[in-house]
Amino acid sequence: MNNGTTTVFYVDDNARSRRLLSSVLAECGFEMITASDPIEALGRCKKLGFDLALLDYQMPSLTGSQLALEIKFVMPDVPIVLLSGYAVLPPTELAFVDAHFGHGTHFDDLVDTMRRLTKSKPPGIRRSLATSWSDST
Repeated sequence: MNNGTTTVFYVDDNARSRRLLSSVLAECGFEMITASDPIEALGRCKKLGFDLALLDYQMPSLTGSQLALEIKFVMPDVPIVLLSGYAVLPPTELAFVDAHFGHGTHFDDLVDTMRRLTKSKPPGIRRSLATSWSDST
């Protein structure tokens, strides 16, 4: 895991989309960790180290925007990219994300943005959440 690649935590409830995008991003050189449910993702965040979160917007239990808030609470420096089927989302839905890609996005734009957002971080320097997680309940 500490081989200089960017580790992406991708959360999407759609299994087909998750498998396809994970596979393509892995071919582009990203190390992929996936979760199918935002609640599961929150639990896994406690144990994972990753460089970027890639979140689907429309999910059960929590939206991608709500999950972004939870991740930013624990890891404020981790960039978050939100994917949605909407071309535009209200600013309130984008408050805790670093980039939003909606309907009509070109794949190359997504990859370029992911690389740009993680470029300023030295590879292999990931913050583990195991010691910094704090329950807000």
